[in-house]
Amino acid sequence: MLFSSEQVSAGHPDKLCDQISDAILSDCLSHDHQSRVAVETLIKDNHVTVAGEITSDHEPDVHELVRRVLAVREPEISNDFDLTVHISKQSADIAQGVDKKGAGDQGMMFGYATDETHKMLPIPFVLATEAIQSLQQGEYPLLLPDAKSQVTYDYRKRRIDTFLISTQHTEQAKLTDVREICSHIMWKIADAYGLNNDFRILVNPTGRFVTGGSFADSGVTGRKIIADTYGGAAHHGGGAFSGKDPTKVDRSAAYMARRIAKDVIRAGLAHRCEIQLSYAIGVEEPVGIYVNTFHTGKAPAGYIVKWIRKRYDLTPEGMIDFLGLRNVDYNYTSSLGHFWRQWLPWEDESRPYGK
Repeated sequence: MLFSSEQVSAGHPDKLCDQISDAILSDCLSHDHQSRVAVETLIKDNHVTVAGEITSDHEPDVHELVRRVLAVREPEISNDFDLTVHISKQSADIAQGVDKKGAGDQGMMFGYATDETHKMLPIPFVLATEAIQSLQQGEYPLLLPDAKSQVTYDYRKRRIDTFLISTQHTEQAKLTDVREICSHIMWKIADAYGLNNDFRILVNPTGRFVTGGSFADSGVTGRKIIADTYGGAAHHGGGAFSGKDPTKVDRSAAYMARRIAKDVIRAGLAHRCEIQLSYAIGVEEPVGIYVNTFHTGKAPAGYIVKWIRKRYDLTPEGMIDFLGLRNVDYNYTSSLGHFWRQWLPWEDESRPYGK
């Protein structure tokens, strides 16, 4: 059974937009913990558009925040970009529901965990993400910021079938050198997980990748939600995370569902677990909780639902307080996935279950 997962680098144009949106959010929250932010970014060439809603005692310097992100990821345009800003305050109709501690919107959010890796993430997704992490460490001057990786894994044979990396490179780079660098990264990661190294290797299949970032493609906040989560191994409710403050259940409930799914695994109740939480706008408690253990459960799903209800406050404020979501620097979540860094509160396994 072949399953593939993808990851993209921080220099990918969609990820540039996620980083800008989360930089604005984090700036607002650092000055005013009660800030309400829903900001999206679009980039093409050196044209950047930021739009959305901000209600805060702090007024972010959007131009400076955009410049800082570009200075790291696209330095050639960091001092020469056109910025258009369309930002208003949060709709009063939405605010009245949030003011009453209800959910800021309707929707369903999913969390997932599996014991197949120590990160409790699917193995092809972990391999693809570690490949991008290696590319981003700055050890290879021939390589440039825009990159994607993809791993196809055979779950029946428990082996890597195909490992793909497409990475931007300098004009002077020889394709043989790029392939050698990427092949070395692939083999190193496979060895670290005790996996085969006789997989099919694909590096820059078109043969050339010099033009990248916003000059090769447009970017928009929230277009890489599968790379942000579980590499396609679990459902996704469709809502993006980046640029949204934690009163938005798109973000807070997705983080909480991930935390709960990990806790279910840690409690020995299943080997794989997917949690769905669904909300109605202006209503505090979730309108539904769904559990799927993919036939790996040590207890019935109904028992696990009761276990969840007993241990967790699933109101928006309850999730925000339990995970400390107003004190998170969301700049750390805008690349390499939101469930990757083990010290983030929804990943921290040293914390006890529930309330």
